[in-house]
Amino acid sequence: MVKSVPYLLNRAALAKCGAVLLFAALAAPAQAGLFDDEEARKQVAAERQRIDEVKKDLAAQQQAVDARINKVEEALKSQALLDLFTQIEALKLEMTKLRGQIEVLNNSVESTSKRQRDMYLDLDTRVRRFEQQGGPPPAAEAPAAPAAGTPPAAVPATGAAPATVTAINADSGAETRAYEAAQSQRRMGNYQGAIVAFQNFIKQYPKSNLAPRAQYWIGDSYFNLRDFKLAIGSQQTLLKTYPDSPTVPDSMLNIASSQIEMGESVTGKKNLEELIARFPISEAAEKAKRRITGLNAQGQAPSGAAAPSGKP
Repeated sequence: MVKSVPYLLNRAALAKCGAVLLFAALAAPAQAGLFDDEEARKQVAAERQRIDEVKKDLAAQQQAVDARINKVEEALKSQALLDLFTQIEALKLEMTKLRGQIEVLNNSVESTSKRQRDMYLDLDTRVRRFEQQGGPPPAAEAPAAPAAGTPPAAVPATGAAPATVTAINADSGAETRAYEAAQSQRRMGNYQGAIVAFQNFIKQYPKSNLAPRAQYWIGDSYFNLRDFKLAIGSQQTLLKTYPDSPTVPDSMLNIASSQIEMGESVTGKKNLEELIARFPISEAAEKAKRRITGLNAQGQAPSGAAAPSGKP
């Protein structure tokens, strides 16, 4: 049976439409796969970026940890040096105590020498008098025999020198004992008692060779009591009253240390520099140099009482 032309045309159109539909059905999965690969690449790129950021964060944290470890190591080293410095200061304090005892002994020897010189001069004067008179040297007169029923009376010997020597000897011994008693109070940590004892010593023996040291220890005792204003005032009294004393460098060091403890680091550092300029070869100047180095390195003042460099 022969088909008509319109029929054939309809069949051809239907076939063409089927082919188009089939192609579209086959192409859809391919496009979907293409889109899936693109998303995957974006996700991979995003993950890589996150990984890079995490690596940067880890590197920054590692640097921070390293910095903290370095600070801890430096602190430990500083602590070891501080312990060593503390031990050295303790040894120096012990040496200072020994110097104090030596000074007391030297003062006693000096007083004894002075008494011997006075006795020699008195004896020489009496001998010269004898040589000029051509008679026997003056001697102590024997006491006259007391009358019956009269109690014996003491008759002084001729010449006043022995009595003078005895008085000098007694005064020197009392002076040494008074100074040593005040030092004992300070060594026991009774700083308030030491202040009173040193003040009494200065009132009783204002011309003593030990008076400048006594004034210094008054200021040092106030320093140990953390009354820095009175410590500075006491040391300024020493500088005014005994400007030529060998104790002046120690006094200046104590003033600067008190100012630093009060938070006046700039003024304290200036006084330390003045101490070094005025007394460059003193032991106090060496301590002042170390204090300045500590201030420059740490930016703060060292605490603790200032151990004197000289004799007690």
